[in-house]
Formats: sequence, structure tokens, C-alpha cells
Amino acid sequence: MLVITHNEVQELLSMEACIAIMEAVLADLTTGQAMQSLRSVVPVEGGNLMGLMPAYLKREETVGAKVITVFPDNHVKQQPSHQGFVALFNSTNGKLDAILDGKTITSIRTAAVSAVATKLLARPDAQTLAVIGTGEQARSHIEAMLLVRPIRLIRVWGPNPAHAEKLKAETESRYNVAVRVAASAEEAVRDADMICTVTASTTPVVHGEWIQAGAHINAVGACRAKDRELDSELVRRAELFVDRRESAVNEAGDYLIPLQEGVISEQHLLGEVGELLTGQLQGRRSAEAITLFKALGLASEDLAAASYIFKEAMRLSKGTHISL
Repeated sequence: MLVITHNEVQELLSMEACIAIMEAVLADLTTGQAMQSLRSVVPVEGGNLMGLMPAYLKREETVGAKVITVFPDNHVKQQPSHQGFVALFNSTNGKLDAILDGKTITSIRTAAVSAVATKLLARPDAQTLAVIGTGEQARSHIEAMLLVRPIRLIRVWGPNPAHAEKLKAETESRYNVAVRVAASAEEAVRDADMICTVTASTTPVVHGEWIQAGAHINAVGACRAKDRELDSELVRRAELFVDRRESAVNEAGDYLIPLQEGVISEQHLLGEVGELLTGQLQGRRSAEAITLFKALGLASEDLAAASYIFKEAMRLSKGTHISL
């Protein structure tokens, strides 16, 4: 069995490679080449949780699962909110091939999936990006968005101005792009062509009245049925797509709460990104449409990224071999 650490995952899985991997696995999920079960969640005291996310990739001959804890308030303690591992098994003989750092895989693949959705749904000429949140996912989403659209300006906002200033400084030093710290979430998203919400908030931080026609939103932060980052008016105005319908109808508060309020109907959820990739669905209907991608994160995405990393580690003699 191979153990692959945080640093090795970062070395072996580039954002550009991960975007291509996510395109392939989301299409496979739609065509039945990838299979997964709804995640199993154990509530933990204090509003935290542990999740088990299993999947099977037929083409990769891999079956496995991610085990992860989500402690949203960890950022206050300077600790990551998501921690865990991905276990890879060979589906032909049941052998445990590898255990990989799940936190880093989650960080990279989450942003890569948003990049896939952005490629499919954002206007080709989208140049202004708003990022709501200032943590690890804000950083990875900035990297991913810069790979898929010609961004000239990034506006960032978070509840801690010092964290926003730090994100601005890091981004401007790493990329050739202008970054401004907004005084409010409203200021950040007004006139933005693309918006990424990557917060730990359980109540709306972005409102529909603030969003201009033609914008695209990646809503990433809320992952439970009672939590949301977007208000009902924003969801009502938008053409809504998800990573997996089964997950959305069970876990996506950004969809379920407006549905329960009667603001939208079940038909408001237009489909999955995989259906866009395979040509089964049309994406953006007009330049003026507001498009919304609600992500919950899928086991098949984690497994596809982990399988790629494992193969690269074997090819390059990385990782640590352990006998159980």
C-alpha cells in the first residue's frame, strides 16, 4: 500500500490537470461509467460532521471512499475546516492500493469542478471575478478561474478585513491580475461577471438583487440541507445546474430552502454538469441569463483525482510503501 502525503498530492496534481480529470469523471458519472452512493454523514457536537463518501470508477478499475471531517469554525483556530483521507482499492482484486491526503485533494478538485462549470456556463468574455470568502477555497478558486476565463479584475470580500488584505497581497504577487478588497459582499458582487461563494456561512451572504444580468455563480460553501449562501431571489433568477441531482435534492440548502418556500419548483433544477459535458443539455440560454452552479462535492471526483495521483506516484516513485 502506498501512502501519499499533502506535499506529494500538491506536487503531483496540478489544477490544470485536475480540470481535465473532473471533466472526464463528471461525464462518466452521467453515462454510468462511474457510480457512487449518497454520502453518509455523522453529526458531531458543535455543528460539525464526519462524512463517508464511496464511489466506483469502472474505467479506472478503482473503488474507494473519502472519509472527511468538516468543522466550519476551525478557521478561527487557524486549522483547516476539511480534514481526511481517500482510500483507493483495486476493483479487480480488492487490494488496498493507496491512502492519500484528502484535505489537499478536496481543495484542488473542488475548484477544478467549479472551473468546469465556469467553462460551460460563464460568458466567454467574462473578465471580472468576485470571491466571497478568504480561506483555502478562495485561493484555489482564484487559481482555477484564471485558467478558464480572461480575468482582469478580482474583488474579494470576507468578514475579516485582514484576511482579505492578505488574500489580495498573495494573489497579486502570484498572478498578473488586479485585486481589490471590497467593503461588503454587495460591493464585491455588483457588476461582477463571475462570482464564487466559498464561505462557512449557513445563511445568505449574496442576494439576488445585487447580481447583474449575464453573471455566473459558483456556490460552493454550504453543504447541508439547512444551510445556504444565496438568498431565494438569486436562485429564482438563475438557471440552476448541479454536480449531481441526487445530492442536490437531499443536501443542497441553496436549492431546497427556496423550494420549500415555494419560490421555485422542482423543474427549476435544470440538470447536471455531466449532462452539459455529454451534450444532453444546453447550458447558458442567452448572454443576459444568470447561471448558477451549486456544488456539493462528489466521491467520484475525489476518487478520480486520487487515482490520477496514485498513477503519477507509481510512475515517479513517490509516496511511502507500507505493509499492513
